[in-house]
Amino acid sequence: MTALQFLLLGALSAGCLAATLAWSRHLPKAPQVALAGFATAALAVSVLDVHFSGRTRGDVQEWVAVAATLLAVVGGGPVTVAVFTIVDRVDGGTVGEGLRGGTWIGALERLAIVGTLVAGWPEGMAVVLAIKALGRYPQLRHGDRPAAAEGFIIGTLVSILWAVACAYVVTGGIASGS
Repeated sequence: MTALQFLLLGALSAGCLAATLAWSRHLPKAPQVALAGFATAALAVSVLDVHFSGRTRGDVQEWVAVAATLLAVVGGGPVTVAVFTIVDRVDGGTVGEGLRGGTWIGALERLAIVGTLVAGWPEGMAVVLAIKALGRYPQLRHGDRPAAAEGFIIGTLVSILWAVACAYVVTGGIASGS
């Protein structure tokens, strides 16, 4: 294992650990946001490493794929909550009060997006997002909570960006042609 492979696997593992800890409902919001920031930094280091060093080779490739996929699922939730916290603080709103089941829907959404991208079927992202939008349409249409639509859009975009970055690491940058 080379030093760069060790760094990549270590960053992904640290990101997974931080994201898993950030899921704790017993932590106050500030440590959750800090852990989400750490997970984001770990993913950023991983993306940069893959981008500049090329495809991950050798005996760690499978472990990198597993760790990046796990980070896609567990990391996106805390990062989305952190973004909601920032938006709520800036706008003084309650966008962060998510729709029921959003945590689990988001985790499955990120897993499906990584799966479609790794399988070489980026069109699958449209299918995943259509299913999500159609499933949430009745709740968003009623308009009893105006911030729900904003939260849905912000959460979906954060979740997609997170999953795409993780898929980039899993594929070793193949999807973008690096």
